[in-house]
Amino acid sequence: MAPIATVSCNPMNATSSGVFQGDGALDYALPLLILQICIVVLVTRVLAFLLRPLRQPRVVAEIIGGVLLGPSALGRSSTYLNKVFPTKSHTVLDTLANLGLIFYLFLVGLELDPRSLRRTGKTALSIALVGISLPFALGIGFSFALRGTISKGVNSTPFLLFTGVALCVTAFPILARILAELKLLTTEVGRMAMSAAAVNDVAAWILLALAIALSGNGRSPLVSLWVFLCGCGFVLACIFILRPILKWMAQRCPEGEPVNEMYVCATLSIVLAAGFVTDTIGIYAFFGAFSVGVLMPKEGPFAAALVEKVEDLVSGLFVPLFFVSSGLKTNVATIQGLQSWGLLALVICMACFGKIVGTIVVSLLCKVPFQESLALGFLMNTKGLVELIVLNIGKDRGVLNDQTFAIMILMALFTTFMTTPLVIAVYKPAKINLGKEYYKHRTIQRKDPNTKLRIMTCFHSARNIPTMLNLIEASRGTEKRNGLCVYAMHLMELSERSSAILMVHKARRNGLPFWSTRTQSDANQIIVAFEAFRQLSHVTVRQMTAISALNTIHEDICASAERKRAAMIILPFHKHQRLDGQLEITRSDFRYVNRRVLEHAPCSVGILVDRGLGGATHISASNVDSIVKVLFFGGPDDREALSYGLRMAEHPGVSLVVIRLLLDPKVSEEEVAVDIADEEEARATDEELIAELKKKKSKDGSIMYEEVMVDGVAKAIEAIREQSRCNLFLVGRMPEGRLAAALKQKGECLELGPVGGLLTSPEFSTTASVLVIQQYHSQLSMHSLASPMEEEEEDDFTGRESDTT
Repeated sequence: MAPIATVSCNPMNATSSGVFQGDGALDYALPLLILQICIVVLVTRVLAFLLRPLRQPRVVAEIIGGVLLGPSALGRSSTYLNKVFPTKSHTVLDTLANLGLIFYLFLVGLELDPRSLRRTGKTALSIALVGISLPFALGIGFSFALRGTISKGVNSTPFLLFTGVALCVTAFPILARILAELKLLTTEVGRMAMSAAAVNDVAAWILLALAIALSGNGRSPLVSLWVFLCGCGFVLACIFILRPILKWMAQRCPEGEPVNEMYVCATLSIVLAAGFVTDTIGIYAFFGAFSVGVLMPKEGPFAAALVEKVEDLVSGLFVPLFFVSSGLKTNVATIQGLQSWGLLALVICMACFGKIVGTIVVSLLCKVPFQESLALGFLMNTKGLVELIVLNIGKDRGVLNDQTFAIMILMALFTTFMTTPLVIAVYKPAKINLGKEYYKHRTIQRKDPNTKLRIMTCFHSARNIPTMLNLIEASRGTEKRNGLCVYAMHLMELSERSSAILMVHKARRNGLPFWSTRTQSDANQIIVAFEAFRQLSHVTVRQMTAISALNTIHEDICASAERKRAAMIILPFHKHQRLDGQLEITRSDFRYVNRRVLEHAPCSVGILVDRGLGGATHISASNVDSIVKVLFFGGPDDREALSYGLRMAEHPGVSLVVIRLLLDPKVSEEEVAVDIADEEEARATDEELIAELKKKKSKDGSIMYEEVMVDGVAKAIEAIREQSRCNLFLVGRMPEGRLAAALKQKGECLELGPVGGLLTSPEFSTTASVLVIQQYHSQLSMHSLASPMEEEEEDDFTGRESDTT
């Protein structure tokens, strides 16, 4: 079959002289290409948005968009096809699409770590081998059915190989994206699926190279042998010559310093040169780029810098062009008659049977539970970009005709589309139910204060680390207690960028130490900071990583807190302090994360407004000299804040000042009392804690207690302003009592409550950090968290949630 480029058309000039000179823009290569790119991006992004509720990966939208823009749908109009995608423009479009694909497959190679393949477990390796061999065998069997019906006269050996490879592929990047969306990456199912898919991906590339070598048009069989041997020689040359060069460049880019642009340009040039070599050999330029990506060192900032500079342009603009290029070759109308549709159903069944049934059987033999085996089967059936590359190469080589190509494209689309819904339907990881006996302490306030305190601190970046460490240092308590255990959770957003999966390779399983001498040779600043603090303070610190979309990351936080039996979750405020002392929004999405955690947390929650507690570095225990003030009105949240303050007061470098604000009895008598019984019960509980505070005050000179009588809100605010000189405020989120009820917040940050909102308002002058605390309640609804003004904001919050990635 003649390739598109050989059609006898006059070559297109690059640019026009303009419409006023009588030139039509669509008759020239550059303006036509710009229009094509804009249409492709618009269509694929709209489809991705429409498919988002179904939690489909973007590749599904791109495949559908390519088919719709081709002769299967819009291309049925000859006017549209000849104007927007004329035959003479296909060479330019295909060239740009393939150039983008070269760099994209370099990024895919960056996601594969060859060392992880050596550590693949027996179960994952068995799943990978069966997931390759059984579908490959079924694909070869299906090829005989095709050769006897719609693919008569094709070269038998290449046709067998291409059909077999098309059915045995598992798309590693797409699978990683689906697992991340379903929050299965850190589960046993996710790890087995990723390991098996990585092995499968490498094997598929080897089989594809063999298929290409055997599908050449050379007259002698020795040509295919030479192609295969030269391909092997290229890989060996990359391993022994190119890899040391790449490693040398990566070592020349130390952590914390900008990456030299010369090394970036050199690496991208190497990618293109490798593509040129493999294309010259006859196994396509993709293989060279993929090989360079696999051999690229994964540690250090160099790989991340390459991804950052290349990915957005390539995956956002160029890769969708490849799907359109495939769509222009796909004509669903060629699938005519009962026989053709029957073959489509047959190939879908064989593809699903080979992957799903084969994976289930080998998983059960390896003693994997049936539900997990079923989920693994559906996950391993994921197709994607590699599948389309296989089919396009087969189409260009004349191995696959139009009808067979269309059937295989629809098979790839169907199997990928079905993965997410089926996994959601069959696999629901059991929610942890620790029970009251196992998870006793969900608050700081407890009957036995000597029990171990477990705190989960969350942070978005290194900016949050010094204050978090100083807060942990102040929370240690005395040596007599059973100690403090801190889980430091790094919150990382899983965006639409495919390289977000690189973060997954750097993260260990939640709850295990992030640092490891075997796997972390170049520890970053965050790891070093926590490890140094652990060794110096003798506090048990474990770093965890949550990688998720921001609109669902609260589920990871709450689930991890429950699994670790945390008594409190401490979250960073969504604003940071500027040099002039004012608070500036870091990212508004962080606010919604905090609000969701407040609603769903299985324990108490604290929101930390950081104004530089202890300065920009961690203060050692001997140098701690801090004043902590608790503003006490009453209620469970205030009692939790006071309990936390009492624990901090045990640190020799912390002075605790408790200010209890009381409403003048004369004013109280004039007001009508409501819910007297409930108020009296709450007041009695408050008095018990205050009595305990007074006992400790008599024994400990670092604790001060003061009662301030006020006759209204204005006096209360004035009294609070007088207490601005300290290092840290501890306040309850929703204080109770008549005075607190009158002190309704008018600020914008309603998740801080009235007192926290006052302390963080621009009108309140203080350099103290603020920790706003909400005590755990077993029956807590969003209604109890919201004021009427906040309820009005819920609609806006819901709208933003759907747009969060």
